[in-house]
Order: sequence, then C-alpha cells, then structure tokens
Amino acid sequence: MAEPSLKVEIWIKAQVRMCDINMTPAYIRRRGDPDAGAVLLKVDKLDGTSEVFTQVRTGSGEKAWTSGTGGAAVADGEAEAYIERQLKYDPDIWVLEIEDRNGTYKLDGAVV
Repeated sequence: MAEPSLKVEIWIKAQVRMCDINMTPAYIRRRGDPDAGAVLLKVDKLDGTSEVFTQVRTGSGEKAWTSGTGGAAVADGEAEAYIERQLKYDPDIWVLEIEDRNGTYKLDGAVV
C-alpha cells in the first residue's frame, strides 16, 4: 500500500532541520517543484568523494532510493556530472547536499 505523499518542499525542509539538529551540514542547492519535484540527494564524504541518490517509489508505492553513482562513492566531479545530466532532463529537480564525513546520515527509505 502506498504511503501518503508529503510535499517535497516540506520533506526537504525537514531533512535540513534534522541534519541541523545532528550538527550535519545540509544545503538546498536547487529548488524544484514545491509539491512533487524529484529529489537528488548528494552525500559529500568530504574526502573528495560523494554518493548521489535519487528518490523513487517501489512497485508497492513505498518511498525508496536508488544510487545514481553505482552504489558507491565516486569522485566529486563524477557526482556533479551526474547531477548536471539529470537537471538537463528535468528542471524541476530538487538537489539537497549533505556533508557527512563520518557516515552518520541515514536515508529514510531502502536503497533499491
């Protein structure tokens, strides 16, 4: 059963607030459609590498994530190139960047 949808802008603001509480820097790099825009989440490891995740829905409608960087951290330049390619296809994408040197940030859904 699909879980109720939260407006993307509210979800983004909640993530930034949760990161703030945990003293993890988070930045809204690009604002997309406030109601239903896609989300790209860049997790910067602060060692020259990053992972990029795209928010998706499973076949049963549950929120999940897929890795845009092949399931592993890649060089920051590769992560940025992936984000730029996605922005060419969909100008309503939100881009949220989280600086997570210690690997403490947890996604709010499974990685599929």
